[in-house]
Amino acid sequence: MLKKLGVKLRREREKLALTQEELAKSVGLSSEFISYLEIGKRSPSLESIKRISSYLKKDISFFLEEKEMPFSILFEEVSHNKRASAELKKFKKFCEDYLNMEELTGRHIESAPLYSQVIPEKLAIEERLRLGLGNAPIRNVFSLLEMNGLHILRQSITEEAKISGVFVYFRAKDVAFSLINKEQSIGNQVLTAVHEYYHYIKDRNDGPIIDNPDVFVNEYLSLYHPREKFAQIFSYHFLMPPSKIRDIIERDMRSKKINFEDVIYLKRYFGVSTFAMLWRLKDLSYLSYSKFKEFQKIDNIAYEKSLFGEASVEELILKGKTRAIPSDRYKSMAVTVYKKKKDKEEKSKKA
Repeated sequence: MLKKLGVKLRREREKLALTQEELAKSVGLSSEFISYLEIGKRSPSLESIKRISSYLKKDISFFLEEKEMPFSILFEEVSHNKRASAELKKFKKFCEDYLNMEELTGRHIESAPLYSQVIPEKLAIEERLRLGLGNAPIRNVFSLLEMNGLHILRQSITEEAKISGVFVYFRAKDVAFSLINKEQSIGNQVLTAVHEYYHYIKDRNDGPIIDNPDVFVNEYLSLYHPREKFAQIFSYHFLMPPSKIRDIIERDMRSKKINFEDVIYLKRYFGVSTFAMLWRLKDLSYLSYSKFKEFQKIDNIAYEKSLFGEASVEELILKGKTRAIPSDRYKSMAVTVYKKKKDKEEKSKKA
């Protein structure tokens, strides 16, 4: 792998007529280090590869073997966190099993398009139009995303791992995977899944991504790469189209004064978390900032139970014995593979 990396690096450097010294100075590394990289005698850190890739205007994946991507980058990124490494190992095994089952069954899903659209609001509209969703709420987000090429695993992840979602893409196979933390409420799992879907249709060639819980706190978004803010904007527009929200408020509620019971009604309608609905209404100017903060303090689960007799499943955290929830598609293929294996064993016995 190091030799191939070195050959690619030298080729790209020479294309730009750069000396090793010039490249080293531009990326803040020593010329000796660049020299050793090019002859395959030095293993670069993730940060070094990032600097070189950025300067040469290449994806990180360009310099690394497909079999080393994307998990080698992910494991290095969480090398300081044993919990996160353990969770990623489980996810890696899931990806390998899923790819193997697709090979055995011959079932491969065509990938969603890779968009160049840079305005997330417009991208959400385009993607909903492509999927024929109109402006109606999405009743089974996980299945929808899975059938459009994003393989999803919902897995219980400990708080210490600091993982809400993960996105990985195997370029050679043109296959994408997403890990969703099952310890979140269903509403937040939905938001995380669509957030990772944005990375899939927009950022898939930019390397693997780990999204920690702070990425989904709007006040912290400015601290992260701009793509995270774009993914969040896309998610809100994709899940809660402004045209549909306005339609419900103006045709049904007939008032611009939103009460908390209206918020609960809307969030149940769109299948999202209460917080996501509050933020969306504030963003569309149906809630003032002071009202937004006031509503945030209300025990929304208790309030919802008082209105409807029970909280919607979107607000609940499903903490059962199941540590992971693979998709229905995954389960279906697993059964097919199992039956094929049993048939093969039976034929072998008869022979």
